[in-house]
Amino acid sequence: MQINNNQLLRFTTAGSVDDGKSTLIGRLLYDSKSIFEDQLQAIEATSKRKGMETVDLALFTDGLRDEREQGITIDVAYRYFTTPKRKFIIADTPGHIQYTRNMVTGASTANAAIILIDARHGVIEQTKRHAFIASLLQIPHLIVCVNKMDLVDFKEQAYNDIVVQFEEFSSKLDVQDVRFIPISALLGDNVVNRSEAMAWYQGSPLLHELETLHISSDINKIDARFAVQTVIRPQRDGFIDYRGYAGRISSGIYRVGDEVVVLPSGFTSKIKSINSGEKEIEEAYAPMSIAMTLEDDIDISRGNMIVKKNNQPEMLQEFDVMMCWLNNQPARPGAKYTLMHTSNEQRAIIKEVVYKIDINTYERNSEDKNLNMNDIARIKIRAAQNIMIDPYRDNRYTGSIILIDEGTNETVAAGMVVG
Repeated sequence: MQINNNQLLRFTTAGSVDDGKSTLIGRLLYDSKSIFEDQLQAIEATSKRKGMETVDLALFTDGLRDEREQGITIDVAYRYFTTPKRKFIIADTPGHIQYTRNMVTGASTANAAIILIDARHGVIEQTKRHAFIASLLQIPHLIVCVNKMDLVDFKEQAYNDIVVQFEEFSSKLDVQDVRFIPISALLGDNVVNRSEAMAWYQGSPLLHELETLHISSDINKIDARFAVQTVIRPQRDGFIDYRGYAGRISSGIYRVGDEVVVLPSGFTSKIKSINSGEKEIEEAYAPMSIAMTLEDDIDISRGNMIVKKNNQPEMLQEFDVMMCWLNNQPARPGAKYTLMHTSNEQRAIIKEVVYKIDINTYERNSEDKNLNMNDIARIKIRAAQNIMIDPYRDNRYTGSIILIDEGTNETVAAGMVVG
């Protein structure tokens, strides 16, 4: 399979405390030679100062001073690296239960999730919680790395037992693609290079899996959705009558000449031109940022959506979402929040908490209606006006919302529209 070396893969890492996430990412960066020389020298010096004989790989990711001093990951840390085959963005998220919101934030745009399991401990509650969140966020690919295989003498049976444990509970989740790799992040086995100590494992090392993961089909190419971010009126020579609508295509494909509908007005027209930067193109697709012009002069503004005539999102004022509460202050049912959806901004209220989910047991609790930080619940939202939405399982962009507190301007919740 040929891989486009400009293709970007976003992946998140999750695991319990001390499962070795930071060491794994450090190993990926170190063995793939994706570290600047001065950074490597600084980390080598820090490792020596700490009395270590080898490089402390975790230092490559624990970039915040508090994290380095305490030896923990406390926030979402983003790391970037490139190999000849692909570009990567890593969201390294903390494993502690009080940081569920951080994992939701880091994983929301990921193509893949790496879930680490300590080979000595097997599947634990944290593992189930992270797998549930990955399923909730519809992350297309899960790579389960059974780490610290060196501490169980690289035994195949220890690995097989964990695969069975994970498959037993993950069968209840909505996860399409699950892969398993036995690794030792500390020693480098099956991270970038194949492990000689685990000749019984016939699969690929982690980096090869990440480089060859097929992600083109992860994008919805059927439902054409283009949320207008701004209207372009250059008013300069050659563009006196130009009126373009700029934004990022959430899903689908747009071609010059396509019949389109502008929502919420319902007016129809045809695409006259499409521009990507200074270049005029005949076709554009998700996730490109473009400007398009229409053949008819229609009143279009930020927050409107341009879609295909025979394929339209639902226009709803009231809808259900699976929501993660992100704020220290509890939710206030009936209070007004600012709802952000694509480029659309509306006032909205939490009408009802239908049920909360215990993310350790997956059980629903319809008695407890209080939403506190890190809680995940199904809620009913009512917006001031109709919102153009799709179910999150069909479209991660037009199916997601955030709520902002009008008083403090803080983002208080992230939600996924239930179909």
